[in-house]
Amino acid sequence: MSQDHIEQTGGRYDGSSESMPLGATPWPSGLGIVDTMFDLPFADISKVYEFLTPQLRDKDSQETFEFPVEYMFNDVPKAALAEKDPLEHALALMEHYGIETALIGSGSDDQRRAIRDHPDRFLPSMGIDPNEGMKAVESIVRAYETIGLKALAAFPAGCSPQVPIDDKRWYPVYAKCCELAIPVFMCVGVPGPRVPMTCQKVEHLDEVCWFFPELTVVMRHGAEPWEELAVKLMLKWPNLYYSTSAFAPRFYPKAIIDYANTRGADKIIYAGYFPAGLTYERIMSELPNVAFKDDVWPKFLRENAVRVLGLDQA
Repeated sequence: MSQDHIEQTGGRYDGSSESMPLGATPWPSGLGIVDTMFDLPFADISKVYEFLTPQLRDKDSQETFEFPVEYMFNDVPKAALAEKDPLEHALALMEHYGIETALIGSGSDDQRRAIRDHPDRFLPSMGIDPNEGMKAVESIVRAYETIGLKALAAFPAGCSPQVPIDDKRWYPVYAKCCELAIPVFMCVGVPGPRVPMTCQKVEHLDEVCWFFPELTVVMRHGAEPWEELAVKLMLKWPNLYYSTSAFAPRFYPKAIIDYANTRGADKIIYAGYFPAGLTYERIMSELPNVAFKDDVWPKFLRENAVRVLGLDQA
């Protein structure tokens, strides 16, 4: 790929013949990666975070940042080449990098089109706010019956008002997920946006896993700075998992890599974070350097997600 092309595209894959080639990888060729945090490129990233506006109080978040976690990421993927169809762009990117299936949101017209037209490539998830009470539960059932909902996305610090992970307002949601065998992908640890963190402390998962032993919970966004506690809880609770969303591979926590290489090979799940924070060029240039053992790679990139999302029962 020419330097001119890199500069013209901002280092981002654009579906052209000059796109970034893949080198040798430590995982098997043709594995068919499952990305548990992917989405179609969007024209205006700020709209993705509009729901957080009532909670943001600092001047940068309110007036300067294009989106609330801008301070954390460099070279965030911008609008997907506005002249291109976002679905076509996503499919080309997935093909190029060996992404067989991706878990995406289901709220926009483009997302629903992707799920409808390519059900073998895109799996529907949805965010939920337990402050809505039984309306939240009804929306889960409706999505399950109409689009085949595969997972729930929970962002306790993003709810308005915030709802701690172990708050009883979540319990009807957790119960319905148990009934439908839907995993909850839960943001855990210090949130990126400048909002309070207490509701996302890792320790809150302990009571939830105890009270709902049938519930499958996948931690999202790092569990920082409590990664070691996250490992301890995964050892304790069989249905608790960890995904690598929002982390460039070179920043995967050491505690998580060590756990995957010892007792936790079945508990760590790949998540990319395109286009919300990372380009796939960066992900795939750094990923081969992660110090996973050979037998961990297929589980991390595919097998664990297939099992947790119930794709092996389809």
